[in-house]
Amino acid sequence: MWWQYFLVFLGALLFDIVPFPFPPAFTIMVFLQIVFKLNIWWVVLIGVAGSVLGRYILLLYSPLLAKRYLKESKNHDIQFLGDKMRENKWKGILLILAYSLLPLPTTPLFLGAGISKIKASYVIPAFIVGKFTSDTIALFLGAYAVENVQTILDQAFSLKAIASLVLAFFLLFCLFFIDWRTLIQTKKLVWNFKILK
Repeated sequence: MWWQYFLVFLGALLFDIVPFPFPPAFTIMVFLQIVFKLNIWWVVLIGVAGSVLGRYILLLYSPLLAKRYLKESKNHDIQFLGDKMRENKWKGILLILAYSLLPLPTTPLFLGAGISKIKASYVIPAFIVGKFTSDTIALFLGAYAVENVQTILDQAFSLKAIASLVLAFFLLFCLFFIDWRTLIQTKKLVWNFKILK
């Protein structure tokens, strides 16, 4: 039924539109594919489209969040980080691709890109390639998971799952509290915890 695929799109969109670490969108895609016994390739295509739209919207509204809640100095600092990323275009694209291939929430990546006003045309293509690849793998592994539900549930609270969430929070922490301009220009690590207005 078409509405089941619409749920895949909507779920992926909602998982990837939020500005804080949330489970990766492939988790809802795998869940819906298993529950409704959907075609894996359609789930991948529709789910990735939802994820891309969600991350695109996050790119658009994150500068507004930053302007409203972060000090001007922190906004300039993150924009400086984005300028450095744009200076070496191919390294930046490879970084986005590599990060998108990992089973980590891409929220810190898209918040940083949005705040630093990196164009979507720079971020989205590499994200699509990484997202399509990693979500395809996740969905095929989901078929295996159906046969091993208890093991998967046990691993949801495993050290690996918890470490992934902690790493996502740590990356957000670094994005917001490291003085990137000082680190890049003088090679000194300086923390700045006064970032809110």
